[in-house]
Amino acid sequence: MYLVEFLLPVFDNQGVHFPKEDFDRVRRELTGRFGGVTAYLQAPAVGLWEDATGDVRHDDLVIFEVMAETLDRDWWRDYRQRLAQDFRQQEIVMRASSFERL
Repeated sequence: MYLVEFLLPVFDNQGVHFPKEDFDRVRRELTGRFGGVTAYLQAPAVGLWEDATGDVRHDDLVIFEVMAETLDRDWWRDYRQRLAQDFRQQEIVMRASSFERL
């Protein structure tokens, strides 16, 4: 099995809060395709990174997790690109790990 995790920003680059409906849509899409999703929405994580000029930037983030029997890399690549467009980001951080269900 695989655990796919990705981070979505709470605010766009101009500081405008993404509406709850945007995150609800992602939950519905993933539940419909995979039968379930875990979304950490109430206590946003804080992501920090250094930009090209050396300034430290931050994002408030929500985390989504999906468990899947197989890893359809093409589907996830396309979905990641669509999320980047929908959430007006250069890139969405997405990762997959194989695991054994206990």
